[in-house]
Amino acid sequence: MRIRFLEIAEIELDEAIRTPRGRELQSDWKTKASDRFVLKWIKINLSAHVTPHLLPWKWLRPWMITVCSSILGMLAGLIFALGWGWLAGCVAAVSQILDGVDGQFARLTGRQSKQGAFLDSVLDRYADGAMVIGLAVYLVRLPFPLPLWVLIAAGALAVIGSNLISYSSARAESLGVDLGRPTLASKGTRSGVMIICALGTLFWPRLPIVALVYLLIHPNLAVIQRLVGCLRASQTM
Repeated sequence: MRIRFLEIAEIELDEAIRTPRGRELQSDWKTKASDRFVLKWIKINLSAHVTPHLLPWKWLRPWMITVCSSILGMLAGLIFALGWGWLAGCVAAVSQILDGVDGQFARLTGRQSKQGAFLDSVLDRYADGAMVIGLAVYLVRLPFPLPLWVLIAAGALAVIGSNLISYSSARAESLGVDLGRPTLASKGTRSGVMIICALGTLFWPRLPIVALVYLLIHPNLAVIQRLVGCLRASQTM
């Protein structure tokens, strides 16, 4: 892996784009096989532009980037809860970009590990949950024409659904259960919706309600679909 890193370092960007070998080296470190949809786009088009600039920092380790990304994600949730939606969106966007950088950095420097993947997955849940909770608290603080209990219930179901998407994927993988096609309700999509709605508060302060409705419906429907598919598969055995 370190040899491949040296090869990449020696290839000029223009040459990498023009030659098949260069294209191979320049693409396979950007994503992993499980990356889909929005998350894959973020890693290829945003994270991949940051990662090469960190390679000269010899003291840097992938886990440091992972922790930094998660801290920023949780900070974004706190900022959201305090009522600064647009700032929360900016911080969450940086967190999401760094969330792709850690894996890319690990692959380029030959420091991939199961422990690093585990750390990344667990800390992602904290950052994801903090952002959803912050969004719900933000809406509660607004003079919003909905009962308080509705917003609290919606926020709770949004957190549960978001976490169950990741949990059901990991659990199915460990048990060898086929869930079918990858869901669009992945972390990249969920984070993207929240970030866009947070940034949009500059123009309409109530826009995060769109993100809350999405998080309430889509992830939970995806989980229910997985459960139904699993029950049907068990009945045919």
